[in-house]
Amino acid sequence: MMTSTPRMGTTSPIAGSEPSSPPPIVATKIPFTRRIPSTEVVSINPAEIKFELSTSPSSHPYEDPKLITSPTSQTGKAIFYAAEKLRSSDIPVAFPTETVYGLGADATRDEAVKNIFAVKGRPTDNPLIVHIGSLKQARDLLRPSNSPASEKSNYDIPEIYAPLIEKFWPGPLTILLPLPRNSKLSPYVYSTQVTVGVRMPSHPVALALALTSNVPIAAPSANKSGLPSPTTAKHVREDLYKLVELILDGGSCDVGLESTVVDGLSNPPAILRPGGVSLEQIRACKGWEGTIVHKEDAIPGSAGSTAGANVAPRAPGMKYKHYSPTCGVRLYLPEADMPSITELKATAFGSDSKVVRLGVLRTRRWKEFGEKERNWLAEKNVDVVEESLGESGEEISRRLFGALRRMDDEGVMVVHIEGVEEDMEGLAVMNRLKKAASVVIRKKS
Repeated sequence: MMTSTPRMGTTSPIAGSEPSSPPPIVATKIPFTRRIPSTEVVSINPAEIKFELSTSPSSHPYEDPKLITSPTSQTGKAIFYAAEKLRSSDIPVAFPTETVYGLGADATRDEAVKNIFAVKGRPTDNPLIVHIGSLKQARDLLRPSNSPASEKSNYDIPEIYAPLIEKFWPGPLTILLPLPRNSKLSPYVYSTQVTVGVRMPSHPVALALALTSNVPIAAPSANKSGLPSPTTAKHVREDLYKLVELILDGGSCDVGLESTVVDGLSNPPAILRPGGVSLEQIRACKGWEGTIVHKEDAIPGSAGSTAGANVAPRAPGMKYKHYSPTCGVRLYLPEADMPSITELKATAFGSDSKVVRLGVLRTRRWKEFGEKERNWLAEKNVDVVEESLGESGEEISRRLFGALRRMDDEGVMVVHIEGVEEDMEGLAVMNRLKKAASVVIRKKS
């Protein structure tokens, strides 16, 4: 349980905490000029990674954990190899987290962080999340770079986050922390912001890398910017082959959607990006009962949307079009009817002269097409690729990005997707789908 130990305080370095930094970073793209001869994919067994945690009732278990996996085992060798690359190389390393695969670099070195943007083709005003392996590492981000390590002053995580850290760390939750003056982080991590998103992942590979490298790891999703996020090492290799030197393959990701990003420094507290922790779960925590969802993530082109506005996002996923396969995406809101076969046919441009593939991703209400419907479409030169994402929010979240990638693999021209209600995991699912969609269908008049 958390107590009033030095881990957290009721005060925080918010006042006057704006970091000194180079001139503001504008929304540009950095070209990747390095030549990578090949990409190494190293399999690793997360079950073999073990930690020694705090057993003190006055400390969080992950106050200062120790990796106890043997460095001579195959898994240990892979961890130490990747950690050394994080410390010494300017080329990012791809690794699994419980949400999606991350593309990580030492968050304190400009060149390493710049190469994240270059490899992904990511606009430089889109801030990065910093991954840490302990609360000690998180607090160290609040210490100015010119502050001696021996200094006794506390740099405490704002108390508002205590109940969330107690319940959700390690896990798919990112908190916004105030940056100190003279932050040790590269300004490319936070761009024009005075805060930085920080997360302690629960995936043992990600935790082990943060602890072993002993550097804060800036890590967005390990994919080309704008494409569906990767949930397997295969997805990463497809997007970033010969753009990175090393991919750690730890199997499929359990959550499947990125972390929830919360801002406890605002009043009321806000969710900036829905993700692996739901609004309902956050509101159940003391001090977070009145949490709002930031509306910058409205449907592109809708009233109140600032998706195309000339503003710098405070967190990833707030400004740019994301999560999109190369095929067209038609999203049906929950109140909309399932498209008829004639409506499907209308989206198969050019099918009168050649066979066109259309995708259908079902969730809770839509039924699978029968033989009669399929035969009718086949006569019109339309081939339908159908898939169920599942019914529970957990299933849909885990399968979504993989299914979008399979639509591209199958050569689908347009995919029709059944939306879900925006509660629990559905809030994050619909956030991603609205950003991926080229067309949004509402209730028929």
